[in-house]
Amino acid sequence: MPEILSQSQIDALLTNLGKGEPISPQESSAGGRRIKEYDFKSPKKFTKERLRTLESMHENLARSITSYFTSMLREYCEVSVLQIEEQRYFEYSNALPDIALVGLIDLNPLDPNISETTLTMDMSTTIGFFMIDRLLGGAGEGYNLDREFTDIEKTILAYVYEKFAHYVEEAWGTSIDAKASFRGLETNSRLLQVNAQEDIVVIVVLNAKIRNVTGKISICIPATSLEEMSDSFSSKYTRSTRKMDADKEKQRKQVIMNSIMHSDLELKARLHEFELGMHDVLQLQVGDIIPLNKNINSDIQVLVEDVPWFTAKLGKIKTRKAVKVNKFM
Repeated sequence: MPEILSQSQIDALLTNLGKGEPISPQESSAGGRRIKEYDFKSPKKFTKERLRTLESMHENLARSITSYFTSMLREYCEVSVLQIEEQRYFEYSNALPDIALVGLIDLNPLDPNISETTLTMDMSTTIGFFMIDRLLGGAGEGYNLDREFTDIEKTILAYVYEKFAHYVEEAWGTSIDAKASFRGLETNSRLLQVNAQEDIVVIVVLNAKIRNVTGKISICIPATSLEEMSDSFSSKYTRSTRKMDADKEKQRKQVIMNSIMHSDLELKARLHEFELGMHDVLQLQVGDIIPLNKNINSDIQVLVEDVPWFTAKLGKIKTRKAVKVNKFM
């Protein structure tokens, strides 16, 4: 025989249906309060404050990877933190596809009281194939592939993961002194034996968008190791360290500057601008002379990406036209 609902339970169901939120009779019987499930088998180990500190660290990592991808691939790129969650290791490993792109990064804290740990960093194979195509001179179109990576492709991607290890060290360095090193690359997810199946891990998911290609980069951190390390820092410690450590801040700025230095910019030297009617344009012939309302010895503008930056003098070197920069505008 079906359970008969009370009037208060019926009212609670109608109210939550209007909000688009399902509710069970058990929830309504608790005085209208929503009952939150708690899994005693997998208790949460980290407070929201610690997870926010972890999120801040990986936002720095996402910015570093964004700059690296943009300079390396010469493409628009955006990497951001999508989510951070705790789960069992078997849940993470079972979600990995058979053909994966997992890098192993050893994180060795300089504090002897904190144990060394290994982070696993999985990158979407779609991004991997896109990067390979671009780095080998392609247009970045052949990325929807369902095959194993070749030895040459693995070597190229291993170099990328070595850079990732450097950025991980830099991001974690704002909170704890540690050295990160790339251990190896695994493309068969079923061969990974980094943690026990029942171990609790923290998964940081980054969303990467390169041109029209979107994929995920997930970082798996053992909870026991993270507990050890997180005891040595807090969000307050993170802010004070970033403010006081001028050397690391200088290195971070230099990394950004090095990425910018490889960008290609278009320079134009503009002698003068004027308007000409359509009738006059149609009457132009080879050899016609157009007088400019400007002295030949006066300054001209030098534009960087169509933005005026300098004034310059017009001249020539041997048989080529040239401009000599005078000053910033």
